[in-house]
Formats: sequence, C-alpha cells, structure tokens
Amino acid sequence: MLLNINNKINITLCGMMGSGKSSIGRILANKLNYNFIDVDKIIEKEAKKTIKKIFQEDGEVYFRNLEEKITIKTLENKEAVVSLGGGAIVNKNIRNFVEMNSYNIYLKVDVDTLTKRLENSRARPLIYKKDLKTELINLIDKRKKFYQKADLIIQNEKNIIETTENIIKKIVN
Repeated sequence: MLLNINNKINITLCGMMGSGKSSIGRILANKLNYNFIDVDKIIEKEAKKTIKKIFQEDGEVYFRNLEEKITIKTLENKEAVVSLGGGAIVNKNIRNFVEMNSYNIYLKVDVDTLTKRLENSRARPLIYKKDLKTELINLIDKRKKFYQKADLIIQNEKNIIETTENIIKKIVN
C-alpha cells in the first residue's frame, strides 16, 4: 500500500476531545499496518495517574510541559498513527515537530455533536463541572486556527468506520 503522505514518517490525528482521535487512530493504524500511539495514555502511564488527577494535583502548566516532552518523544517513532491530546497542537514546539515529520489529520466535529458525545464525561478536566457547550465553543475558538493548518481535514460526525475509510481513500495512492 503506497501512502500519499508527502514522505512524512507518521500520521497524527488532532482535534477536540471527543472527536474520535483514539477510536479512528486504532482502526487506521490497523488498516495501514502502523503502530497506534495515544499520547494521553502515555502521559497517564508515565505520571502514574489520570490526566484529571494531573490537572487537580499538579495543574495545567505541569500537564502541558509533560505533554510537550512526551509528544515530541513519541513523534520520533516511525510508521505510527499518533493520537495527539486535544490541546497539544496549540504548543508551538509540538506543532513544529508535527509539521516536520507527520502527516497531520484534523478530525473536525461540530460543537453539537461534541456536546452529545461528552455530556457524561467526568474524566476531562477542561470541561468537568462547567457549561459544556460554552466551554467547547471557547476551546474550539482558541484552537481552530491551529487545527485548520492540518494536511487533511475530515468531518467525523457519523460512523468511525466510514470516517476511517474516507481517510484511507484520501491518503492511499
């Protein structure tokens, strides 16, 4: 299978929490015979606690520094589909590293769909105990200029299998 990803060594998935980065990433990696790496899971493993706990106990600045270190190290892998944290792309160092060696795919999901997907989430510190839709709109507004610079933008409102097939059609010669 010949990939049309501009000689990049990895594929990264960026987008908001709830956009399907982990679910689609697993399927895409499997279909391409790539490794799948979820940066948030690596952060939790290294920190020996959940991201929610990291935010509560150590704060967002500590989390973002850890995220930068782990994401950049992760992007040194080859032939991996990497699920980035929702806010990782805002970090200039991460963004530069993604642009250098990864074919970046933005999984775009409208705010109403995200709200439905995340309404029962207790594990996401940026939205927990807040007005969900308002918070999502604010986060999207802060991040969209970075998301929009992705190599490929794919809508993911429907079925993750369809979305994955759509990605494959766009990146396979």
